[in-house]
Amino acid sequence: MKISRPTLDEAINSFTSGASVREGRVKFEISPLVENGNAVPVSVEVESPMTATDHVKRIALFNERNPQADVVVFYLGPRSGRARVSTRIRLAASQTVVALAETSDGAFWSARAKVIVTLAACIEDISQQ
Repeated sequence: MKISRPTLDEAINSFTSGASVREGRVKFEISPLVENGNAVPVSVEVESPMTATDHVKRIALFNERNPQADVVVFYLGPRSGRARVSTRIRLAASQTVVALAETSDGAFWSARAKVIVTLAACIEDISQQ
């Protein structure tokens, strides 16, 4: 029995509740060539004054080919000081990774990166996806 997973676009639409996503304001740092997909460093920074009236509420990472399209969601507020997060993620294969940010005014901002992975992680039968 094949378990269906949401596509990248479906996962993003779920996160944004169908709202439009604009490019910009998001600085996404991830290597374009990764030797080992088991622990890929990722940093996301969003241009924001981080005040009570203008701040980043959430930053999320999504991927195109892993068994699960949504990777992580970070929750922020004005007291966070700055809208910057860093983590390590697993990548099953070469694919597109998307960073999204939701601001306090309900706008969504994004950045995309194509990543080539030479040694894949999360190995399941990704050819069936």
